[in-house]
Amino acid sequence: MNKTKRIALCGMLTALALALSLAERMIPIELLIPIPGIKLGLANVVTMFALLFLTPGEAYSILFCRVVLASLFAGSVTQMLFSLFGGLLALTTVWILLHKQGTWFSFYGISAASAAMHNFGQVLAAMLVMQTTDIIAYLPLLLVASIPMGFLTGAILDVLQKHMRQLRLVERKW
Repeated sequence: MNKTKRIALCGMLTALALALSLAERMIPIELLIPIPGIKLGLANVVTMFALLFLTPGEAYSILFCRVVLASLFAGSVTQMLFSLFGGLLALTTVWILLHKQGTWFSFYGISAASAAMHNFGQVLAAMLVMQTTDIIAYLPLLLVASIPMGFLTGAILDVLQKHMRQLRLVERKW
């Protein structure tokens, strides 16, 4: 894929991740799972997809642009910090585990680990912002909730990457 197409693809993936992130805020998931702060993580499917089919640098750029733009459009600086800590830990986890995919981890397992690390990153950010370690007591609840949310995003990623490869629209890097 030439440089122009890669830049265009990165822009489209950033826009898609931003749209999913903003749309997800309108889904009242707390009605089904009464845990404050729980999200489906649909925008994370886009960054995991980018890591599969683009370079790690491009995937991290997409994550960073999405977090900053989502915070500007509908968030705050604190929310940006939470999302950035969580997103960076989650994407790094995906990058590490993708090298073991097929032998140790499926997309479901990678995505569940990514969701758990996203929650861990957000708790770290909260501890930094609130200047207390008491917030760590909330982590076990978030980690339990990250398993089904991670499996859901893993299922979406698995189906998406299979279709994209069948259509020969992208070549898998790993």
